[in-house]
Amino acid sequence: MLDNKGAGPLGKRRVLFSSTQIIALGFLGVIFLGSLLLSLPVAAASGQGTSYIDAFFTSTTSVCVTGLTTVTTAAHWSLFGKIVILCLIQLGGLGIATVSISFLVLLGRRITMKERQLIQETYNLDSMEGMVRLVYRILKGTAVVEGIGAVCCSFVFIPEFGFWDGIWKSVFHAVSSFCNAGLDVFGETSMAAYSGNPWLMAVTMALIILGGIGFPVWWDVIHIWRRRKTDIRCRKHPFRSLGLHAKVALTTTGILLVGGTVLFWIFEFQNPDTLGQMGPGKQALNAAFQSVTTRTAGFFSIDQGALRGSSVLLTVVLMFIGGSPAGTAGGIKTTTVAMLALTALCTVRGRKDTEIFGRRIPEENIRKGLVVFMISMIVALTGLMVILAADGHSFADCSYEVASAIGTVGLTRGITPELSVIGKLVIILLMYLGRLGPVTLAFAMLKRRKTPANLRDLPEQRMIIG
Repeated sequence: MLDNKGAGPLGKRRVLFSSTQIIALGFLGVIFLGSLLLSLPVAAASGQGTSYIDAFFTSTTSVCVTGLTTVTTAAHWSLFGKIVILCLIQLGGLGIATVSISFLVLLGRRITMKERQLIQETYNLDSMEGMVRLVYRILKGTAVVEGIGAVCCSFVFIPEFGFWDGIWKSVFHAVSSFCNAGLDVFGETSMAAYSGNPWLMAVTMALIILGGIGFPVWWDVIHIWRRRKTDIRCRKHPFRSLGLHAKVALTTTGILLVGGTVLFWIFEFQNPDTLGQMGPGKQALNAAFQSVTTRTAGFFSIDQGALRGSSVLLTVVLMFIGGSPAGTAGGIKTTTVAMLALTALCTVRGRKDTEIFGRRIPEENIRKGLVVFMISMIVALTGLMVILAADGHSFADCSYEVASAIGTVGLTRGITPELSVIGKLVIILLMYLGRLGPVTLAFAMLKRRKTPANLRDLPEQRMIIG
């Protein structure tokens, strides 16, 4: 029998896990299960078992919706292996907690407070109100967007590959795009064969952006759209009617997408190995695609190994930033970067508080943003040093690989299959950290303690800064 303190039979204490620990272990469990399935002979096109390190790497990149691969997805894996990969991508994109709770709801089981906390931690929400309804909305929204995306892709793939193969490729591509996974079934050249197809490129970019913008932004925009008939303010000033999170996420995303497109075009329009041989329209399309895919998608339409140094640096920065919170994208997130940039600007202008759109951002938010940035930077630099020491590839190639892994992007300059076992393990760890978030993993591993009362009133003393 159990006592009031959670002791089990014969006085043994139950092992209680926090929400963050359950999420971290859930992702890890699915990765290991996926790696076992992918290591089976039936999962490989050749009928021979895949080495466990490559199966483990592929499972991790699928669950963490990254897209870096040590073997070519289209050629190496059988239909069974590709179905496993697709399921892992969908699980990773939606979140283990969301999928698990969906099954509990289907079984008619009551959702406990602990399970509601899992959803809150998964999507970094402020409250636990309407958690079951939120799961329904996420699943419905995902199914609708991926379904529409698959139909749109089928207009290209069915004429090219036939009905059933075209349908399969359309579904796989739509799910991979929306989940910002970047895994494809086209071959080693990814989207390069479709660099001149405006329809497929536009559909892919739309799916990437919708997945990466975050579900809270969806609900806010839909709410304002529905109120436009009854609320004159929503009709005349829809952007002003949005919540602060949606405003910041949309504004920052727009700035990064447009800025990235313009800069990529400036850096590459004379490069004969990337945009130089294209016409103006095709250059603009592929520059935009490069800007969008760096937001953690991982597809590419131009040779990443041929990019100039300025474009490599720009790509690394955009990959590190990533998408917006509570979506399928990785990175330190657009809102984090916007908040830190605004804090710096307000400090330089002599303002005590960080302000935007007529609102003041709480100090707790700023502190958390600094923690996210610093831990992510420390993890990235540590991983970079280990890979440089273990593999000996160029600094640019390794930086690209590390930023792609921790930002769960999937873009590479071609060194992923050439990595040593140590290099592959480092990338696996970075992908896992990038999907969970370094702060989430830190909370899962470390026990948080409140500041003792006798330390709260310590005397204040300034430090010399800068």
